[in-house]
Amino acid sequence: MNQTPAADTGFQIWWQLMRPHTLTAAFVPVFLGTVLALAYTDLRVSLFLAMMIASLLIQAATNMFNEYFDFKRGLDTEKSIGIGGAIVRNGVKPKTVLNMAFTFFGIALLLGIYICTASSWWIGLVGVVCMAVGYLYTGGPLPIAYTPFGEAASGFFMGGIIIYISFFIQAGFLSKTAVLFSIPIILLVGSINLANNIRDRVGDKEAGRKTVAILIGHKRSVSVLAAAFFISFVWVAVLLFTDLGSIWLFLAYLSIPKALKAVSGFKGKSSPAEMMPAMKATAQTNTVYGFLLAVGLCISYLF
Repeated sequence: MNQTPAADTGFQIWWQLMRPHTLTAAFVPVFLGTVLALAYTDLRVSLFLAMMIASLLIQAATNMFNEYFDFKRGLDTEKSIGIGGAIVRNGVKPKTVLNMAFTFFGIALLLGIYICTASSWWIGLVGVVCMAVGYLYTGGPLPIAYTPFGEAASGFFMGGIIIYISFFIQAGFLSKTAVLFSIPIILLVGSINLANNIRDRVGDKEAGRKTVAILIGHKRSVSVLAAAFFISFVWVAVLLFTDLGSIWLFLAYLSIPKALKAVSGFKGKSSPAEMMPAMKATAQTNTVYGFLLAVGLCISYLF
């Protein structure tokens, strides 16, 4: 007997809806930005936790908006790969997903108000812009996801801007060093988006999207991904010449196997299911690289 899918119940459904493998795009920048600030000030734990939770909520809400609007446009089906599937597979009402996304935004906004009262109200303006980009990525009349600018938007706002805010609310200023450290994270967070678009290239093209992967094709897109990885690893040598440069930064090189797995996992593959491991390896590269870069900084502070 066929069993009816559970409707908006069960932790697993909601956890998958948040697309946990993408949440590192929020965790890594907050962690790295905060660790960078520790070279100039003491840690303000409450601000760190508020920033971390708010960033994770915004990322999760962005994923929910993606789920909702892709469903409304008829892009997601039960066989779609890489989606949370709460709507098309688990019977969750689309309105419930949309309301949950706005609820997450609301909580993030409250946390943002606390962050502003403890730092600067200019942070609030930047935060609202980041939230707007999260919504407009798949929402609005011309979703960013339908253009060639998805990688740039996700990399800059989720990678760079979050590092800058996390640094600023701790240190009270923004240093050139923090900007230089953000470059590889911008590339790696953008690469997560690129990997997603490589996997979905055929279906996205049929839906009328014009992503980078669609415009330049599968093979060249994989080359761009490989180039982003290469620049990120070479950039560690550039960071040695900053005021926080340390040989310990090369701990980030332990993520090279993940990057190689991602690139090789896309080569010669055609179906989305075949490319899922490569996409996950791309996200893991960002996680391991960013985390170990921050750990390298922490170790350098001790010696």
